[in-house]
Amino acid sequence: MAELEQLRAAHMARAQELAPEFCGRLQWTPDQLAVHQRRALRAVLSTAVDRSPWHRKRLKGIDLDALDPADLTALPVMTKAELMADWDDIVTDDRLRLADVNEHLADAGDRGYLFDEYTAMATGGSTGHRGVTVMDREGLAVFWLSMVRRFFIDRQTDPALREGPVTFGWVGAAHPSHASALLSRIFQNPAIVTLQCPVTWPVERMVATLNEAQPTILAGYPSAIGLLAGEATAGRLRIDPVQVWCGGEPLTPEVRAAVVAVWDRPIVNGWGATEIGFTGFSCRSARMHLAEDIGIIEVVDPEGRPVPVGQAGSKIFVTNLINHTLPMIRYEVSDELTLLPDPCPCGAMTRTISDVQGRLDDLFHYGGRPVHPHVFRTAFTRRGAIPEYQVRQTARGADVDVCVSGELDTGALAAELAESLRQLGLPDPQVTIRRVERVGRVGESGKLKRFVPLAAS
Repeated sequence: MAELEQLRAAHMARAQELAPEFCGRLQWTPDQLAVHQRRALRAVLSTAVDRSPWHRKRLKGIDLDALDPADLTALPVMTKAELMADWDDIVTDDRLRLADVNEHLADAGDRGYLFDEYTAMATGGSTGHRGVTVMDREGLAVFWLSMVRRFFIDRQTDPALREGPVTFGWVGAAHPSHASALLSRIFQNPAIVTLQCPVTWPVERMVATLNEAQPTILAGYPSAIGLLAGEATAGRLRIDPVQVWCGGEPLTPEVRAAVVAVWDRPIVNGWGATEIGFTGFSCRSARMHLAEDIGIIEVVDPEGRPVPVGQAGSKIFVTNLINHTLPMIRYEVSDELTLLPDPCPCGAMTRTISDVQGRLDDLFHYGGRPVHPHVFRTAFTRRGAIPEYQVRQTARGADVDVCVSGELDTGALAAELAESLRQLGLPDPQVTIRRVERVGRVGESGKLKRFVPLAAS
């Protein structure tokens, strides 16, 4: 364990060493950004072709030395289904195998780095399909910096952030297989402390923990932040954060208004995905900037054609410039982005987008007691045998459909979920697990809804 702590401390020190240069990138001119993107893109493509059999085959015949970001349309698109089906051939280190990484993720809370170098993360994604990514230590440090870049910038001018230690009260995932929990566990020291307050806790425990800690920055999923804003309005949550950060889910106008009403503090909104990094963050002008130094983002229509500025796209293709271990080149993500036409008043030259919209998972309510989707999601993403799932609330618990690829003890899974619900105050919860070939679609849209509240069921 001492060795792990030494690695973690060195990782944090490296991230802080990179922070000044990383924050300075926001002052780059478009020409400086273009030079960086071109260099970083060619480096990722070179690694992919040299060390990934899958990418070598797909990129055969393309003159990578002459490729610019504007030429990406000549490359094939990469989907999550392909990522998971061909993971072992996509990764650039032969020691890494998906089966071993899944085993590591299942017990990630008790383990350190893979081969003292890599960190693995899992995600349920916006479609409910499980994804797994892995990053080296340098890439992960930049990933974290892309999340907290705004903090390092604001700390230079805000005495409340500059003087004394800063505590992040993070209301998010509990298990380190999730990016938020993993990053907050690794990247902290006596000056930057992260208090994990899992959304799987009863709301009373979250409130009590935050009241005791009095965090400098309250951060978490918008659904959880909105819930806590209600607790503050009722007088039960008594904190006075300097800032409120939201990420991991769409920030709705209702949650934004509730936060402003109760705390009257700046909201830092972030957008990203585990597989591609933290790719959007809001500035002091409340505009969301694309982190174009760590990823190249193409906003496209359903057929994959570029859409003009000011028009909402149906999806995006992202080329990750920081992950050389599992290269993501034109990786398809179903988020709908709208590029804004006017330059941002803050002065940063990167492109800006409107708040990212998407499907916000519903909280389940049992007799007025809220249960966050992460109670279920954490149990699923830790199990590599569950690539897709759907949870339907019942009066006493939930009915769960799972697509299974491999061995799965459904009885143990049901018992784990029932125990989690029991700890949240549900008397004698009942959870059923059913194996299916494909999960059902809900509503006229035909879109997948992973968590279906009782009324919609």
